[in-house]
Amino acid sequence: MPSVRHSETAAAERYINAHLDYLRARNYAHDTLVFKEMALKAFTAWCAERGIVRMTEVTRPVLQRYQRHLYHTLSRGGKPMSAGAQFNRLMAVKVFFRFLTRENVLLYNPASELELPKLEKRLPKDVLTAEEAERVLSQPDVATPIGIRDRAILEVFYSTGIRRSELIALERNCLNIARGIVAVRQGKGHKDRDLPLSPVLLEDLRTYWRWLKPRTYLFPSRLHRDREQPISDKVIWLACSNAGKQAGIGKRSNPHVIRHSYATHLLEAGTDLRTIQLLLGHEDLETTAKYLHLSQKHLHQVAHPIEELKLASVDQSRRLYHRPRS
Repeated sequence: MPSVRHSETAAAERYINAHLDYLRARNYAHDTLVFKEMALKAFTAWCAERGIVRMTEVTRPVLQRYQRHLYHTLSRGGKPMSAGAQFNRLMAVKVFFRFLTRENVLLYNPASELELPKLEKRLPKDVLTAEEAERVLSQPDVATPIGIRDRAILEVFYSTGIRRSELIALERNCLNIARGIVAVRQGKGHKDRDLPLSPVLLEDLRTYWRWLKPRTYLFPSRLHRDREQPISDKVIWLACSNAGKQAGIGKRSNPHVIRHSYATHLLEAGTDLRTIQLLLGHEDLETTAKYLHLSQKHLHQVAHPIEELKLASVDQSRRLYHRPRS
């Protein structure tokens, strides 16, 4: 009996691997595949604990039980799992069973009518004002190599709205100082886009380039000769959060908050949503509209279209102050 159980468990793993290979062939992102593998293995482990080892034994009531299990599951921080996290895990399971049905492993899809949690349209709690963003960006000590690097990281985030994963993957040849752009290659959704660089960011990058001379990645993992690995996610996160704490703004400062602040300031400066969509690399305009919050200042101007916009240009909205270099 144990050998049969082991055989069925191995079969489930093979189905998961086949599903991942199918998604990989369709050019799904690496991080997406990692998450789906985690979600599916967590689901099959939950099933095995309850004596369900064959995919044919999974029914709609079983999936509903699993959905209730996720609802009562606590996250690492000891809080209930968010609706978004539940949604993503269940969606991974739902797509998996659609695959099994299409491959004739199952005669019918037990997850076809599974209702997913309704997602709330939440926006980041913390959005920096232009003044707060300036204070955050001015915190790194540019008299030190690490400070120069952190300053450049913050500037790239706030001047381009780039995603954290995209910044980490930036290679040296992605930066074109002569043209004033940074090229994001194979960003989210495997799409390329060019992002304009403000004059201040160009100056910061020139300083960074002179001091650290990166070889492969724009931001390497270590400040020494071995520059073959990109900077870690943790270092990026700490560079942003530490600058926010030092600035004493009383708000979180992380890559997502800075990205959201960048987009919000562009909106307030009168940039149209279509342009912001292209800069952020969103798939469709609806995503951009949900992502941005409309400030009271912008709402007022929308309500009074005759009143001229009295804000700075887009470049000025990206913070055109210049601190003296040591």
